[in-house]
Parts: sequence; C-alpha cells; structure tokens
Amino acid sequence: MSYLEKYNAWRNSPDIDEADRAELASIEGNDTEIKERFISELEFGTAGLRGILGVGTDRMNRYIVRKATKGFAEYIKKAGEDACRRGVVIAHDNRRYSVEFCLETAGVLAANGIKSFIFDSLRPTPELSFAVRELGAFGGVMITASHNPPEYNGYKLYDERGCQLVPELNDQVVAEIAKIEDPLSVKAISREEAGDLITLLGNEIDEKYYAAVASISVTPDVKKNIKIVYSPQHGTGNVPVREVLSRFGYNVIPVEEQCYPNTEFENTKNPNPETDAAYELSYEYAKKTDADIIITTDPDCDRLGVAVKQDGEYKRMTGNQSAAVLLKYILERKAEDGTLPKNGVMFNTIVTSDIGDCICKEYGIETEKTLTGFKFIGDKVYRHELAGDKVFVFGYEESYGCLIAPFVRDKDAVQASLMLCESASYYHEQGKTLIDVLEEIYEKHGFYLDALDNFAFKGIDGGEKIAALVNGLRNDPPKSAAGMAVLEMEDYESEAMIAKGYLKSNVLRFILEDGSWIAVRPSGTEPKCKFYFSVRGKNRAEAEAKLPEIKKAFERV
Repeated sequence: MSYLEKYNAWRNSPDIDEADRAELASIEGNDTEIKERFISELEFGTAGLRGILGVGTDRMNRYIVRKATKGFAEYIKKAGEDACRRGVVIAHDNRRYSVEFCLETAGVLAANGIKSFIFDSLRPTPELSFAVRELGAFGGVMITASHNPPEYNGYKLYDERGCQLVPELNDQVVAEIAKIEDPLSVKAISREEAGDLITLLGNEIDEKYYAAVASISVTPDVKKNIKIVYSPQHGTGNVPVREVLSRFGYNVIPVEEQCYPNTEFENTKNPNPETDAAYELSYEYAKKTDADIIITTDPDCDRLGVAVKQDGEYKRMTGNQSAAVLLKYILERKAEDGTLPKNGVMFNTIVTSDIGDCICKEYGIETEKTLTGFKFIGDKVYRHELAGDKVFVFGYEESYGCLIAPFVRDKDAVQASLMLCESASYYHEQGKTLIDVLEEIYEKHGFYLDALDNFAFKGIDGGEKIAALVNGLRNDPPKSAAGMAVLEMEDYESEAMIAKGYLKSNVLRFILEDGSWIAVRPSGTEPKCKFYFSVRGKNRAEAEAKLPEIKKAFERV
C-alpha cells in the first residue's frame, strides 16, 4: 500500500477518532507532510517507541500506542495466566498526551484480560522500575520521551525485574507487534469497563520508594550545610527529589518557574541536563542565593545534571565527571567503615569515560563494560545477583545517568540527587568543592577530556545518511589522528566483539595509541549519529589541544 493509500485508509476508517480525522483532513494536498507521516511506520526499537506526536503510521498517537500494547499483551498471554494476573505497572511523565497514552495502554491490556496498575499522577521512570519489583508485576510501561522537545512522546517496556527489555525479549514483543496489520483495529476499553483489571496506585508505593532511597546514604549524619538550587525541568522529579532531600534536612531552593508539570516546558529552553540552556534560570537563582551547587533532573527524572560554585562561578560537570566523584565518595566511605565488598563490581558502558575504571582499580573493585543502554547494566546486576558471585557497588552511563543501589534497575536521578548532595556536604566540611575532588582524581589518574557531538539527519533520507556515515568509517577507518596512530577499531557488529560477550550492535570504537578513544553510534531513539570522544592528556591543556585534530579525522559529515 502506498503512503497515499494508507493516508486515505486512515482518514476514511470508521475506527478513527473524529478529532484525528480532522487533523488528517487538514493536511489534504500536502504531499510532503502526508509522505512524512505515512511512508513508513514508527519503529519499535531497542528503547521502545519515541517519535513526533501526530496522526499517522510514523507518528506517536493512540493507535500506535494501542498497537504496541496489543503486541505486548500477546507476549504476556503467551507467558501464561499467572503473568496476566500479575499484570503491568504503567507510569507517565508530564508530556502532551502522556495521561491519555497511559489510559490507552491500560485499556488495551484490560481488553486482553491483563491486569494493570496506574499511578494517580505523573511519576519518575525509576519509581516505575521500583514499582514493578515491589508489586511483583510481570512488566512495566513508561510513557515518556525523556529530555526530547515538547513535540515528542515515547513508550518504554520493562520486564519483571524492573529492567528495560533486553534485545532477546524485545524481539519477541516486536514479533507480536508485527502481526498486527491494522493499528486502527486494536480495541481499548475504559476504566469503568475494566473494573478490577485496572488498579489505581496512590502514595503507598511512593513511601516505600522513598524509604529505599533513604537507605543508600553512607554518611547520613553529615552536616547539611550547603545551599542547593534544584530544577525538575517541569517534570516528574519535583515531588520525589524535593521530598527525599527535605527528609534529610537539606536546604533546597527550588526553581519555582520550572517546578510545576507543563507539557510545553514553557520556562526552560531545553529540559536536557546535558545542555547549557537547561541551567539558565538555575544560574539566576544560584547567584541570588549564593548557592553552593545546582542540580537538575530531566523530565522523567532518570538523569541528573550538576553545576558547582567554583572560584565565584558556576561550573557544570559532565555525566562522566559527576559519576566519577560519586564513585570515589561511595568507595572511599565504604572503605573507611569496612563495608566495601571484596567481590564488588562497577558497571559502565563502552562510551563511558575510563576515569571510573581507574578509581575502581584503586579500591580493588572490578569493572564490567556493557553496550549503551542501562538495560544492559540492569541485566548484569540481575545475573550476578542470581549467580551470587559479585556485589553491585555502582553503575553509570556518560549521559548523566547512574544507579547507586539496585532496588531500581534503571538510571535513578532521585538516588543520584541524594548522594550528590551528601557528597557535596561531606567534602564541604573538608573545605573542598566537588570540582576540587574531581581535580584530585585527575591529578592521581591523569586528565580525561570528554566530548559528545550529535549530528541530526531529519527527513525520510536521514537513516540513509547515517548508515553511509557509519559504514564509511567502518570500511575506510582513519589511520591516525592528532599525530597518533589508530591502534584498533572495535566493530560491535563483528564476530570478534560478539565472541567477547557483546550483542551485535551498530557501534564503532577506535583506540588511539595514548589510550584516547572515539566511539560512533547511531541513536536508537532519534535520527542522530553520536560521536563520543575520550581524550587523555597529562593535563587539560594537552587534552584540549588534541581534541580538534581528533574530531577532524573522524567527523566526516
């Protein structure tokens, strides 16, 4: 069926909502817009669904959500009656249609005889992961597009371990979704019709989650003598982060304009903690109140951004840097009080800085690498717990996400916020800032300069451009960069990397002779290709001098 035929089929279907029919009528004659919406289908990838909101096969809408949920329902039913009875926990963030998509998901599950649990309002991604395990559910669904612009929304699936579906399980769901030819034919029933199949959750899960977060503290009696500016970027972190920090007695100054849920993120230029724009209002608050640190969480509260007052200015820390300081603090304190496990293990990814590995080696902790995606870290946590051979001490990604304790199996910015504030207070008592501690780490282990470049390729041919870029580097890799030889190319689609225990993945990683590396990875959720740089140097100046030359050798865009 051509894209025009699909457009007309949707527009004339008796199963489509009248408002959606009107939206389709509004683009009549606009061939470019129709083609963009119907030339392909929104792909259910390794991170679920994420796309621009709108009516069409390649947009996020109720029909695509219903189709995905129907596939998930068939997967659950194949697991048996007990899986249907245990059911699915569903949570949502503050985005456009997040509430509606939550109810659509519950309605489709109920129509298939599967129980679901929905929260009475928005909740963070880590609490969804926690709730799945706490309630003994068979799975979970999180309605969120994380830090994407307002026109996006998304849909993530979790297994009974509270972990995002690993590829083996995800492929089974995708196979069920593929059997559904017409998403408009998938039925959902109302909460009233569902009866006992839909259970509303209140604050009982919140309280259990807060108690679990409180348990991660390694210096609970530290003096709470710092001022903290906090922004939830209009998202789900506002209640849990402020509640947990308040219970510990921290002096938190909220960025009021960004504390209420808002679908348009109207008071933040960018809700992504990886960008300078996310901190603009926080900087104003910090300067007015002479705050010591700024923390901000992304809309679904699984990532934490940090800025520290240093020499009269507020300096942002990268995800690699803040995680390195947290890791040092946790290992240092546990070593001092004798609770550091002899068989401890830390997890990070192949695109995460090696500075954390150096810190772990100092304390006798093993490091294990995974592919990008916290589901791989969550899976490793589970497997080691099952085997009883290693004890989790920390897990993190460069993209501002970390996990302190594994009662959650995903990134957890509520945990990270508490530990970050605790470590800042602890070092403040020693006359140090978190930046000072970071510099001590560099002095001991060498300087690591991290950089990330995103190249967006919009439109129908965007995927082709990304494929050509990656395959060009794969088939004709640079021989040198910044005067250094490229010693090795790790191709994660190759048999050699699969033999090392990695799942096949379209990622390239190049190792230079000084230990610096470059990783190239097409995004699994957005039309982007990401270039990760970890540049080593004796000091900052040396590393900064190398970076432009290294970029020149690899960024063939």
